[in-house]
Amino acid sequence: MAIKSFKRFEKKFILNQTEYNNLLLKLEPYMTQDEYCKLSKTYDIFNIYYDTDTDDVIRHSIASPYYKEKLRLRTYTNPTNLNSKVFLELKKKINGIVSKRRVVLTLKEAYDFLESGKPPITNDYINNQVIREVEYYLSKNKVKPKVYIAYTRNALFAKDDRDFRITFDSKILTRRDCLSLEDGCFGNDILGTNKYLMEVKFLGAIPMWFTKILSELEIYNTHFSKYGNEYMDYSYKKRYGIVERRKAIC
Repeated sequence: MAIKSFKRFEKKFILNQTEYNNLLLKLEPYMTQDEYCKLSKTYDIFNIYYDTDTDDVIRHSIASPYYKEKLRLRTYTNPTNLNSKVFLELKKKINGIVSKRRVVLTLKEAYDFLESGKPPITNDYINNQVIREVEYYLSKNKVKPKVYIAYTRNALFAKDDRDFRITFDSKILTRRDCLSLEDGCFGNDILGTNKYLMEVKFLGAIPMWFTKILSELEIYNTHFSKYGNEYMDYSYKKRYGIVERRKAIC
């Protein structure tokens, strides 16, 4: 097993294709692609978000509370069997500060934990700490697989500060059926063609050179949550009886 834990601030922006292309050119002197995006490549992220029957987790989240948290199962490749590695993540946001705690499990260990409450066995103290946090969350929130969300990502790091990171997510596909990672990547695109969700992730202050670039290109931050926007789109269609558009495939 492996664990990752960090805290940071996040700001979000929606870009069109022209803004995306122009911004990448401006960032070249200051930033470089991360190890998974070399040679202008991107990578995919696949998630299952857990929520209650009445969507209490996401309804609480979009109300912009002081504290909120979400539980999700994440992978970077479509699992082929129950021994495939996945990340079980507990993401929290407290007064605008984002923290994420996650542990690597096999898909079977994750399913056993989430479905029957059987925690994975490990002798690692830190891993056990994260598992106990998830166990506590599950005891307080009667959640189940609720939404599948997948997207393609381009990620950059500042050359002089790896804590300053920018990600560009596109083709954000969601669905509320076939809620297992093994079912593959397909769903409804909630962002739209040639659109990019830019997330700026930083500790402390945003570099002045980046603020200047945003000003020059007239790019302004907005509010966008993948799960939150999926829920609002789903609720609107459900209320007005709108039939889902044809599903896109990764």
